[in-house]
Amino acid sequence: MIILAATPIGNLGDASTRLVEALTEATVIASEDTRTTSKLLNALGIENRPRLIALHDHNESTKSPEIIELAKEGNVLVLSDAGMPTVSDPGFHLVEAAAAAGVQVTAIPGPSAVITALAVAGLPTDRFTFEGFLPRKQGERKATFRALARESRTMVFFESPNRIAESLIDARDELGSERPAAVCRELTKLYEEVKRGSLAELADWAADGVRGEIVLVIGGATAATLTLEDGLVQVQVLVADGVRLKEATTQVAEETGLSKRELYQAALAAK
Repeated sequence: MIILAATPIGNLGDASTRLVEALTEATVIASEDTRTTSKLLNALGIENRPRLIALHDHNESTKSPEIIELAKEGNVLVLSDAGMPTVSDPGFHLVEAAAAAGVQVTAIPGPSAVITALAVAGLPTDRFTFEGFLPRKQGERKATFRALARESRTMVFFESPNRIAESLIDARDELGSERPAAVCRELTKLYEEVKRGSLAELADWAADGVRGEIVLVIGGATAATLTLEDGLVQVQVLVADGVRLKEATTQVAEETGLSKRELYQAALAAK
């Protein structure tokens, strides 16, 4: 069978007993980075040296058939660098192909940056959506936030520390300055920090730079968060990007539920 195993996201002490046992007994491990896996084996004091196969975004489609054939003969342990494989990490296509081939897939649960950040953010956890890594380019990033303007569930994103300040500004401009959010950095590590506040406050805080592994959690849209002022900001951003005023107000009205007429009048008054 194929065994998906969650690895620590920062604190080595989070390695489960089942993970240690699986690593000790494994004969074949498919991992995102074989060097990281070797370091994990050494750090956990595991003397077992299984066959290591690199399985990453660039070779998953070509390597999956080989791994599936190996799984027909014995267990193959699948690891990402941190957290659960397939969650914004390699593994999905392998699992999809394994299911089609009738190969059993199971998992050893464990650490997850998504769930950990959601738990400590201080935002609603009853309904949430994981959006993965934000786009690198600003235009695509703003479009992503714009498309999520009316999402009522709490949203979880991965982001690079090099881009988090820019992403917070884009989120503020597209979702509203008062939208509640939390930047969770270095989760489970020595310098873990959870910074909570409005998107405007967090954008100001991040302006001087933020270090470490980042998970961004943003509260869902509510009637209170979708103000006319916030809608006006979204209209102005679209107009600055070259969209005609009437088209911009129509788009924002459809995405936010705000009045198109009031948005249009506010935009005219702001000129």
